[in-house]
Amino acid sequence: MAAAAKKEKYEQKLTGILSKYSKAFLVHADNVTSKQFQQIRAALRLMNDSTILMGKNTLMKRCFRLYMERTGDEKFASLLPLMVGNVGLVFTNGDLIETRDKIAEFKKGAPARVGLLAPLNVYVPAGPTGLGPEQTSFFQALNIPTKITKGVIEITSDVTVIKEGERVGPSQATLLTKLGIKPFSYGLVVMEVFENGTIYSPKVLDITEADLAAKFSAGVRNVAALCMAIGYPTLASIPHSVINGYKNVLAIALEIDYTFPLAQKVKDYLANPEAFAAAATPAAGGGGGAAAAAPEPEPEEEEEEDMGFDLFD
Repeated sequence: MAAAAKKEKYEQKLTGILSKYSKAFLVHADNVTSKQFQQIRAALRLMNDSTILMGKNTLMKRCFRLYMERTGDEKFASLLPLMVGNVGLVFTNGDLIETRDKIAEFKKGAPARVGLLAPLNVYVPAGPTGLGPEQTSFFQALNIPTKITKGVIEITSDVTVIKEGERVGPSQATLLTKLGIKPFSYGLVVMEVFENGTIYSPKVLDITEADLAAKFSAGVRNVAALCMAIGYPTLASIPHSVINGYKNVLAIALEIDYTFPLAQKVKDYLANPEAFAAAATPAAGGGGGAAAAAPEPEPEEEEEEDMGFDLFD
């Protein structure tokens, strides 16, 4: 009866949570201590009234199904296949990025225990170890290059002792303990984001407007390049086609006895480049060494300049 009462109480709690929240994080909770859970819960309550739900996966799934049958609200169905392993849910109605960042603050360093899978590469840095010469054989057994400096073992170069995905061995665990190295850090790890029935990777939260603009620009460039290659005009390729056509007209005008204002400017430059270089050079000193200023163009010609020639600068 006591077990049934606990399950009923848990179901009531979950029902209240599901009716209140529309967003959640699926989190992995391996090696997270109860004190860490307390700290995370307190911090989330103060920030935006978020809540953490942990429990047996079978019980959680059963409560979800009962809630969906009673209410007809199927948006949480996408979470059920993901409830595998030591996982929990952090429900929130606040800002997802702020909540994720707050969860990530509570990570605790941990020693490398025998049998653990290494979540990252672990290396021992070069430098003095503080250990006496009598322990040289221990380092030799692990193929770690050392020398004796002022009566202390010194590691001569950085050495990787555990690779990501490998299990920690007894010798490796002992070495890291002797050196006082805690290579791993544990906390709640956000695996998936749930928002109004949609599941997506937490990496999506890091996408900025600048990233979207860059991706869009790259897509437009690719479309323009493809359309230019196959000769199919689109809004993306027409500006490039017009510019290329204008370049062809300008090239023809330079070869024949025909001109127009912008072509004439190029012809004048090719005929006397020194004059343009002198006009562009600022006057030396304050007085009489100033180069002769080029005549100002008519307003109509200046407007034509702005309308097209600057595209080729």
